[in-house]
Amino acid sequence: MSETKAAEQTASAAGFEADNNQSLSDYLKAYWRRMRSGDMGSLPIILGLVILVVIFQLQNENFLTARNFVSLILQMAGIMTIAVGVVFVLLLGEIDLSVGFVSAVAAVLVALLLRDPTAIPGLGTMLLKLGFDSTPWAWYSAVLFALSVVTLIGLVQGMIITKFQLPSFVVSLAGLLVWNGLVLILIGGSGTVIIQDKVVIGIANYFFPAQASQALAIGVSAVYAIYRMSRVIQRRRKGVSGRPMTIVITEIAAAAFMALAVVWVANQDRGLPMVAVVMLLLLVGFRFVATRVRFGRYVYAVGGNIEAARRAGIAVDWVRIRVFMISSVMAGMGGIVLASRLRSVDTAAGGGNLLLNSIAAAVIGGTSLFGGSGRVSSAFLGALVIATVENGMGLLGLSAGVKFVVTGLVLLAAVLVDAVTRRGRAQSGIA
Repeated sequence: MSETKAAEQTASAAGFEADNNQSLSDYLKAYWRRMRSGDMGSLPIILGLVILVVIFQLQNENFLTARNFVSLILQMAGIMTIAVGVVFVLLLGEIDLSVGFVSAVAAVLVALLLRDPTAIPGLGTMLLKLGFDSTPWAWYSAVLFALSVVTLIGLVQGMIITKFQLPSFVVSLAGLLVWNGLVLILIGGSGTVIIQDKVVIGIANYFFPAQASQALAIGVSAVYAIYRMSRVIQRRRKGVSGRPMTIVITEIAAAAFMALAVVWVANQDRGLPMVAVVMLLLLVGFRFVATRVRFGRYVYAVGGNIEAARRAGIAVDWVRIRVFMISSVMAGMGGIVLASRLRSVDTAAGGGNLLLNSIAAAVIGGTSLFGGSGRVSSAFLGALVIATVENGMGLLGLSAGVKFVVTGLVLLAAVLVDAVTRRGRAQSGIA
């Protein structure tokens, strides 16, 4: 397979079309044919989400309130951030079981560096020798250092997996145990480390004023509209076009409506959380990496057929290593978001159902476990479903056991849908 052919398959997997100009009716017919062949995109997730919302609202009228809506955004932020990295790993057909405690490593390091860097076991002695004292670090220094550490973790794990040809399941499982132990060592006898830095706390606890959030929504909608129209103009100049103008305009209007609606509802309570903007930036940035950067095309190619990618001249090992680095970085960022929301870290950081929810979010959102198929938006949709389930069951006062059962059933349903649609696409010759 040539590199050009691999890139074309990648573009198709990422959801891009290079169809000639077509009418609205032709586009709708083509869309219906894809649906019948099993390529349903995000439709099952959206329908499932609607059903969940209706059920929870009927059971508890407080579910669709402005306060609970804002709480839902805060609840899904950490999971979605970690799930973005998991999506890239799953695109390779791999798994990373260490993301939960990697996120905890970053969170604990930030909390300790903001309090007393010399008190960190092992690292504190090194810092003293380098001339540092017990003065708390600035928030940006602490965050950058913590993210650098987890990037190194991803690099080491990726190199072990690729250079020694070991299953990612085994290596990341070992990492889960190692980084869990490191978290316990770092915290030591402190038990709980309180975060007092206003900037770090503000990541998940700052809310934009009403006018600022409205201006932000209008600005985002305008940028999106300009981007979509410029894409249409570029395609037409090259003699190709994707979706009909009617569809493009409808999507722009729908996006603007959703942005303004989210801001309006949030302003009925505390306002739009800053972490919502952080999530948007991450989604846009990594979607660009996955669909517009050569590295992203290589990820899809390697996940689709690793041997074909290798024969096409793609540095397969280096692609896989970088993906595990991305996974660790996003886990670290997610850990910082979670710590910001709680305003502290403790020995339980990274544990519980965080790993389950992060992987489940990517899978439920539509990323295939078989590799080569999925989108960065899967992290958002899946995290929204996970947060909706946990939030709704929390309002109903259900036990932790019931929450696990329901979340597991939702994950199983998503995997079954993926398997069925994948089989349908294979029979239709699409995949």
